[in-house]
Amino acid sequence: MKLQDRVAIVTGGASGIGRAIAEGLAREGARIVIADRRGAEEAAAALAQAGHAALGVTADVTSEPDMASMAAAAEARFGGIDVLVANAAIFTTLRPKPFEELTADEWRGVMDVNTLGVFLSLKACLPALARSTAARVITISSGVAFKGNTLYLHYVASKGAVVSMTRSLARELGPRKILVNSIAPGFTLSEGVLGNAELMEGAGVPSVAGRALARDMYPSDVVGAAVFFAGPDCGFVTGQTLVVDGGSYLH
Repeated sequence: MKLQDRVAIVTGGASGIGRAIAEGLAREGARIVIADRRGAEEAAAALAQAGHAALGVTADVTSEPDMASMAAAAEARFGGIDVLVANAAIFTTLRPKPFEELTADEWRGVMDVNTLGVFLSLKACLPALARSTAARVITISSGVAFKGNTLYLHYVASKGAVVSMTRSLARELGPRKILVNSIAPGFTLSEGVLGNAELMEGAGVPSVAGRALARDMYPSDVVGAAVFFAGPDCGFVTGQTLVVDGGSYLH
């Protein structure tokens, strides 16, 4: 119970990696706020049924009013915010394309969710985090930021930006005793990925073949890193990106 009574917000927490992290933090005693465009209330209800304190908030990370409402709801229900997991991102709906075939609208759409969403969610939570005695921010980047995968330039660029944002924010928020770290998962078999045949065909087998631990990766594989970054064992670690991919990218 390393996170007993801490309040953790997980954006994009209704499914996939976000939901696995929310469940993992809850098992360690955290009170959970799940924010998502769809399914937030249902995911929170499942946590509550399992005996955890949880709140679901329907919210879009690209909306400043939505993020303000999310932070306010967390404070109203649980009295503060200790952990923000900035997980919401666009990936599983993307189709592989040469970069010259990407449109400006596609580029903006990915950047808005994957980078602006991190900015707006943290901006909304910052006042409460600054009052916490154990403030943690966990961004979810990706191993593609280091490997430079092709045919998803907008996604790769957005996750590289998240890594850089994490480093800059760690320095800026360090004086306020807010730790900022990132988890960079490898290709993960979330329900969204499993529903995208092109993703599975193009990345599934090569991802496993390139790993030191040659097996599929699941959302549950990310949970241990999230618990570490959210908890007391991470008290002198900030600005770091931990690649969790079974030894595909060694960094």
